[in-house]
Amino acid sequence: MTFFSSKKEGGLMDVIRCDEQEYLVWKWRSSGSANSTNKENAIRYGSSLRVKDGELAVFFYKQNNGTIQDFIEGPYDQTIKSANFPILTNIVGTAFGGSSPFQAEIYFINLSGNIQIRFGIPYFDIYDPRYIDLGVPCAVRGTLTFNLTDYKNFIKLNRLLNFNLEDFKNQIKDFFQRKAKSVILNTPQDNNIPVMQIERKIDEISEIVQSKLKAELEEHFGVNLKRLDIGTIELNKEHPHYQQLKRTTADQQTKFAEAQTDIGITNLEETMRIQRKDTELGVEGKNFAVHQLNQQTDVLKTGAENLGAMGTVDLGGGGMNVAGMMVGMGIGGAMGNQMGGMMGNMNNTPPPPPATNYHISINGQQSGPFNLEQLKQYAQNGQFTANYHVWKAGMSGWELAGNVPEIASLFSVIPPPPPSI
Repeated sequence: MTFFSSKKEGGLMDVIRCDEQEYLVWKWRSSGSANSTNKENAIRYGSSLRVKDGELAVFFYKQNNGTIQDFIEGPYDQTIKSANFPILTNIVGTAFGGSSPFQAEIYFINLSGNIQIRFGIPYFDIYDPRYIDLGVPCAVRGTLTFNLTDYKNFIKLNRLLNFNLEDFKNQIKDFFQRKAKSVILNTPQDNNIPVMQIERKIDEISEIVQSKLKAELEEHFGVNLKRLDIGTIELNKEHPHYQQLKRTTADQQTKFAEAQTDIGITNLEETMRIQRKDTELGVEGKNFAVHQLNQQTDVLKTGAENLGAMGTVDLGGGGMNVAGMMVGMGIGGAMGNQMGGMMGNMNNTPPPPPATNYHISINGQQSGPFNLEQLKQYAQNGQFTANYHVWKAGMSGWELAGNVPEIASLFSVIPPPPPSI
């Protein structure tokens, strides 16, 4: 019994626990020895195992079929006995049949801690897909945060004995920087992000890099990439390629704005011409109706005069033709009713419903008003899109055309361009 009470061999009533403040993997040693020996790994019967919430205790011990691993997740606080330590029941029962210690290496793994790594990718050339000859130097800095979720995969991929957290972080950092550089280099092409706008797309690019590297960090290191924060994407603004790209982009934006203005003016002139034509056709239509009424009135007037004359025809004896008079009065009354009906039709025909007119605006250039039929024609010609702003009387403010129901329907029925002859 004196041999087993030696502290170097585990001693009596050991308390197996981890009191480290910051760690990812920590090996328990009963005597504090720096080397792993059979005597150091001798676990005494009656020792206490305490695993805090968010911790994992891993027992490595050998049986006839090879090395065995047992996992105890916290919170856990029990004395090691075969009755209340079912994971190790067989080996504990065998070892303590003669009150002898059993051999096992015990590691504590932090499951609740988050490990943060600062990274910095030095300048590398990034290319806008529209100008593949203008490589602009770009540097990236930020932090990545990982933790452990699949601890069995982590144990399988990493050697726990003499585990060094700083070495592990450096391995992840080197791997991440190399992979992240490749992802960011292809971001303008793969995600349609102009190089001149990349500094303003930090959050979007962080999500892109995280989504692409999360699985790789888990596969190669067994860690979960919990969060990626790119703090800075810096372009070398003194580089001649940056200056040239900036001038080229500015020239393109100016030409685009001028083209949009020209289109707006052309549309305005065309609209005014159509409106004048519509006005002329409207006046001609009204004049035609009046002319038609005058013609019909003249016909009816002439007919009435002729029929009225029938009543004055002398039939002999100097008397009036009473029958002819009655016929003339009857027919004249019918004609009068017909004329009255014509006048009534002109005066009582309900007016067409008022057309809804919209003003449109693009890049600060305003034109209009236009009715829905005109807007439909412009949409079919590609001169009017859902990105234009529109306004009509009664609206509180300008709104995108695609958000106005009666206008949005115009874009869903646009036919394809006619085939070329």
